[in-house]
Amino acid sequence: MKLKLLAVAAVLVAGTAFAVPSALGQGSVFSRLFGPAAADRPVRLAPGDDTLRRGLGLADGPRWDEGDSPRLERVAATGGDAGQAGERVPESAAEIKLSFAPLVKKTAPAVVNVYAARKVAARRSPFADDPFFGQFFGNQFESPPRMEQSLGSGVIVDASGLVVTNNHVVEGADEVKIAFADGREFETKVLAKDATVDLAVLKIEGGDGPFPTIPLADSDELETGDLVLAIGNPFGIGQTVTNGIVSALARNHIGVNDFGFFIQTDAAINPGNSGGALIDMAGHLAGVNTAIYSRSGGSNGIGFAIPSNMVATFVRAAKDGGRYEPPFIGADFAPVTGDIAEALGLDRPSGALVRSIYPKGPAAKAGLKVGDVVLKADGRDVATPDALTYRLATLGIGKSVDLDVLASDKTEEISLKLEQAPENPPRDERTIEGRNPFAGATVDNLSPRVAGEFKLPQDSTGVVIAKVAPRSLAARFGLQAGDILLEVNGKAVDSTETLQGLAEEDYRGWQFDIDRGGRRLTQVVR
Repeated sequence: MKLKLLAVAAVLVAGTAFAVPSALGQGSVFSRLFGPAAADRPVRLAPGDDTLRRGLGLADGPRWDEGDSPRLERVAATGGDAGQAGERVPESAAEIKLSFAPLVKKTAPAVVNVYAARKVAARRSPFADDPFFGQFFGNQFESPPRMEQSLGSGVIVDASGLVVTNNHVVEGADEVKIAFADGREFETKVLAKDATVDLAVLKIEGGDGPFPTIPLADSDELETGDLVLAIGNPFGIGQTVTNGIVSALARNHIGVNDFGFFIQTDAAINPGNSGGALIDMAGHLAGVNTAIYSRSGGSNGIGFAIPSNMVATFVRAAKDGGRYEPPFIGADFAPVTGDIAEALGLDRPSGALVRSIYPKGPAAKAGLKVGDVVLKADGRDVATPDALTYRLATLGIGKSVDLDVLASDKTEEISLKLEQAPENPPRDERTIEGRNPFAGATVDNLSPRVAGEFKLPQDSTGVVIAKVAPRSLAARFGLQAGDILLEVNGKAVDSTETLQGLAEEDYRGWQFDIDRGGRRLTQVVR
């Protein structure tokens, strides 16, 4: 019996040895099903394999088209240089999947490294002015100032040598240089900078132009999901390119600066990328990389860029020789909450609620009233007050804007002119001196223009502290830029002239009230 079973098994094994190679032969159904598991390269399904498709659950799915099957190859144009393989920028969605290399070659030369250096005073020893220690140690307690350096990235946006970067890269710098990826270095001059939008424009000095540039895109055309490249100098290791998508648009309240309309991307951005380029697939500058959300200091896939339309407005102001100034419409806005939206009959909490109107301002002249809700600006949705501020800022002073406004349960369209904020009363800037709590403080009279500079309500009145000298009495008593002085020893402070007169009085003690962020604070000095 055992011998019979062994004989049957031998016959089955021998049959399999002859049957399997035949079944897996080229072109057979089994070869197309099991062949990929053992083959050196993938095996495509043929159009006629309906039985096999049903077995794989593909009966209702798309069929293979052998003529249009994808192939990996370098994008090439006929007639190109043989050594360069006729490379060109990809022009379709299918081509862009192949390689970003042509796009990088086109744009990377216009992205530079930015090096900023500033002198930092050394900490002064408490024994430096002591005559006793001076007899023995001389001036050994005196330390020379040290140089502090920061690095970032920049983008050349004009062939004459205009470089746009972030304000925080060059803030307080005594010397700013740029370096190309090929090693060339140039001194630069800061033409304009602004902390509220975190942008700066540099001018290359001593170089022979024209310089490579990246044209500015219309950032309003970006959509969530679009492919982008980030080019910069992370950690100072040299020019680096990363890719990703537009993760979100119109991000605000990210805690970076006062600007509230960012492009969010998952392209890797790290320290040193600030001021670098965010490139769209047309090779245009879609934004300037500015910040990341990170607990470790490295990239977590959440980066933010200033849209190119805001960059274009800032660069225009720098070219005109002036500093950037946001337009004035004479109204303050608040967000629309869920409760407000329900009360107004809105289907969602969206829009900018008019909180106050400046008398005789553009908004008042156009008929805008407290309680109205701005829903659109020039046909584009306004989700938040920050979105409205962005729309107005990218238009600029002197332009007009059409607003869709919900007023008295009906929507109407109004047009208003964007003007320069008035400076009435005059600024009359003064620096307080003497032995008083305000010594070392520079103060201005408040006007809509000055209030806008310090992000204060436009109807603020009185005197604002513009800056405080380090180690001054004003600094020791905790005064800060943006504080509004209300009263000194029971007397109202209505102008810088009044404050200077009060500071010159000989008081035995001081009591003064300030407004800081909407809170009234009182300080007593005896």
